[in-house]
Amino acid sequence: MNVVLNIVLAVQMLSAIAMVALILIQHGKGADMGAAFGSGGSGSLFGASGSANFLSRSTAVLAAVFFVCTLALAYFGNLRPTATGGGSVLERTPATAPAATDTTPAGLIPPGGNAAPGSGAQPAAAASGAALIPSK
Repeated sequence: MNVVLNIVLAVQMLSAIAMVALILIQHGKGADMGAAFGSGGSGSLFGASGSANFLSRSTAVLAAVFFVCTLALAYFGNLRPTATGGGSVLERTPATAPAATDTTPAGLIPPGGNAAPGSGAQPAAAASGAALIPSK
């Protein structure tokens, strides 16, 4: 599966680069327009553009290859593995219990003198004014 995805991606990139190169090489329809008003070639302004040449046909083929590769990449990107149960990302995540929140305001010690870890409450010795020994 991964090899096919890499091959399709490489074909898409190569077709995009080749398509850009072919489009830049081609002679535009609007290039004759300036010469049409100043000179006697006004029939080419609104006339038929002629038959398609090799460059325009190869650009159309490369555009079709690019479009098919884009559809294939969209299809492969949308596939979900069936071994994990499928479904959306939210359905595959394990359910966890909500975390308990601390209702003790910061700086206050709950009854009993023990501060809850992470609550921001000061130990009983610091609240009573006793000296704390700094640890280094």
